[in-house]
Amino acid sequence: MLNRKILVIDDEQRMCRLLQAALTADRLQVDVAYDGNEGAEKIKSNVYDIIITDLKMPGKSGIELLDFAKTITPSTEVILMTAYATAQTAVEAMKKGAYDYVIKPFEMTELKLKVKHILEKKQLVQENAKLKEKLKNRYSLENMIGSSGCMQNVYKMVQKVAQSDATVLIRGESGTGKELIAHAIHQLGPRRDKPFIAVNCGALPENLLESELFGHEKGAFTGADKRKLGRFELAGEGSIFLDEIGDMTPSTQIKLLRALQAKEMVRLGGIETIDIKARTISATNRNLEEALKTDQFREDLYYRINVFPITVPPLRERKEDIPDLVAHFLQKYNSKHDNLEPKVLKQLMVYHYPGNVRELENIIERTLIMAGDNKITIEDLPPQLFMGSATHTNLEIPEEGLSLEEVEIGLIQKALTKARGNKSQAAKLLGITRRKLYSMMERLGS
Repeated sequence: MLNRKILVIDDEQRMCRLLQAALTADRLQVDVAYDGNEGAEKIKSNVYDIIITDLKMPGKSGIELLDFAKTITPSTEVILMTAYATAQTAVEAMKKGAYDYVIKPFEMTELKLKVKHILEKKQLVQENAKLKEKLKNRYSLENMIGSSGCMQNVYKMVQKVAQSDATVLIRGESGTGKELIAHAIHQLGPRRDKPFIAVNCGALPENLLESELFGHEKGAFTGADKRKLGRFELAGEGSIFLDEIGDMTPSTQIKLLRALQAKEMVRLGGIETIDIKARTISATNRNLEEALKTDQFREDLYYRINVFPITVPPLRERKEDIPDLVAHFLQKYNSKHDNLEPKVLKQLMVYHYPGNVRELENIIERTLIMAGDNKITIEDLPPQLFMGSATHTNLEIPEEGLSLEEVEIGLIQKALTKARGNKSQAAKLLGITRRKLYSMMERLGS
């Protein structure tokens, strides 16, 4: 509270000095004014968090100062002091925006408690504003990495649907950034100042998922010792993000469908009907069309959530974005792009990334740990980056069969040749540890 400023205005100089001493003891900066006009001048030239003013005094009255302060700085809170309090005075003061009032003589602890509550509220408002700005910057399209044509198409679709209330289904493999897209839709839309509530439908068992979505009343089931609000209720007029909706069980799908169709729900064990006002954004890495054919996903729910589909492409289909992503992750982990040997980036470009952008970030973080304070070299990369050709091998097994030992010997020899005899590098090329390579060579007598 070191930077908080308070103005005390009272024609009783003893009262001003008393309040100044008490509040300064709480490490607050306190100015004083001895009449309404002097108080008005200080309000014009300073920004105060709180003004504590007498109601009746020479010059401007406390009510007039309240009006004046709210015109100059609406965020300033005003506490009125009076020895002539009436219900009418209190109502008038509150209508005009006063935070509260105290009746003289009052206990100093009473006033200090009101001041504390105001400052705590202001602190919370400021922290929330900073968090919202941080989220806005993090999830704005300008900060999403990817200039490839397919990602530009995704951005255009996000911008179009964000301004509507349409239900969105984000599709894509694990690690492609589906939740980032969901956040961007929320942040770019009119609900940005309302909650964004996410729930992973695949991470919870059926009985817990229903409670998470719709909430429950006390005593609804064993262990329900108090009421719990569901995610739909917590989202309010904001957005609810149903991640991995394709993993939801058929029985939960029915309950979700009913809620989305009726736009209302009932907590487990309850009777009160609660309106659903949140926008629904879903995501899945499953092929829902195939799930429809095997009755693993309901057709009616599919059409309910698939109003505006957005498909996020896998990283292997937008490899031109890899250099920008690498630079972004290096910066995130406090490293520099020129800290990479050129062949490191070349190797990163040829890998197929089954884990997509999330895997690339993990690779960069691990590589930086391996490199330490040194320049990142090819030896610092994880083994899976050198397994691309082996994973997609065209080796055919002849009718007469083959010797697995001879294949292993051949692969080891090729790896050693490619690595120019460097066993550590050869082991990486084979996707095994150096110790494993020595063990294999000893077993095969190579």
